[in-house]
Amino acid sequence: MLFLIKAAVIQKDLSMDELWEKWEAEAQLCLKAVERKKIVGAYKISGQRKVVLIYDASSHDELDRTFMAGLPLSEYVEIEEMLPIRPYEDFAIDIGNRWK
Repeated sequence: MLFLIKAAVIQKDLSMDELWEKWEAEAQLCLKAVERKKIVGAYKISGQRKVVLIYDASSHDELDRTFMAGLPLSEYVEIEEMLPIRPYEDFAIDIGNRWK
């Protein structure tokens, strides 16, 4: 199941050095998830402490485990939006078949 996730990093009580350390650890995990095809796309929004991901989750439970407690920045991330998405190609086939 693909999900479009928009998240903001909230600095809270972290110093800038602490924030950078946590974000560096998070970035390394993100790159590993890209290699494993769990993250299909990952983007940093320029000029903001926000990221946009396309995440391939096997279940809703996996989403909870990963984004609620499984990441270095979990405590400092606010999920702004999490939407189930599907490949447009699959949608186009459904249109061609008129949903039959």
